[in-house]
Amino acid sequence: MKKKFGIIGNPIKHSLSPVLHNYWFNKYGINASYSIIEGDDKDLKDIIKKIRNKELTGVNVTLPFKQKIINQTDIIINDAKLTGSVNTILLDNDKIIGENTDVFGLQAAYLKEIDNCESKNALVIGAGGVSPSVILSLQKSGVKKISITNRTNEKCIFLKKKFNYLNIISWDDLENQIKDFDIIINATSLGLKDGEDFNFNFSNTKVNVIYIDTIYNPLETKTYSFLKEEGKKVFNGLDMFIYQGQKSFYLWNKINPEIDNGIIELLNSKLK
Repeated sequence: MKKKFGIIGNPIKHSLSPVLHNYWFNKYGINASYSIIEGDDKDLKDIIKKIRNKELTGVNVTLPFKQKIINQTDIIINDAKLTGSVNTILLDNDKIIGENTDVFGLQAAYLKEIDNCESKNALVIGAGGVSPSVILSLQKSGVKKISITNRTNEKCIFLKKKFNYLNIISWDDLENQIKDFDIIINATSLGLKDGEDFNFNFSNTKVNVIYIDTIYNPLETKTYSFLKEEGKKVFNGLDMFIYQGQKSFYLWNKINPEIDNGIIELLNSKLK
């Protein structure tokens, strides 16, 4: 019987998760398909029901449902429990399990490459769905000084209740204070294809700043391109996306899929 997987989000048309997982299904000879599920809040209950009834084997969850889906699960585990953010759902012994592979994705893609994390001063821009995962991955990598900013300050205050070591900076001060940070991670949707962008450039960042964009579509946001041209160390969200997908694939199929040249070339071709 063919297994069915999917990703639920809104908007979701830009997602390359089907390309990633269908490539691996084909590579490992797994009789399965993966598709996009565009939905809203009221659809979450139905999605979980389909997993319980084995009409769906598992789903990934993206914006704006990473927190909202938690109420529909039986249990959240590991990094999902620590962040209060779920991006992978599976059925285990008739229990709906919520897990988080974003934390692993960020660590595996970028943070393991950064030396002396303990001495770095990090800024997370945004307090939405992926932000708790970004904060936890920084903490797990040894970063001691983590600040956060968001257009809506209340969301920062909410996150500080979970991660009490966070320093909150005002959105209005962002352009001025950006010069103080060694690592800057954009965890907002600013720069996403056909979406809004930052209303200033990042011209006064440190010379040796590391800029990580959690966005992968487009591969180069305006800010990414600007900092790249300035000779700064920049990363887009593609590697994080691949690694979080790798862990989700393993949780569902108990196969750790290889990140080979074929999948990297395929994904890049879809983003041109």
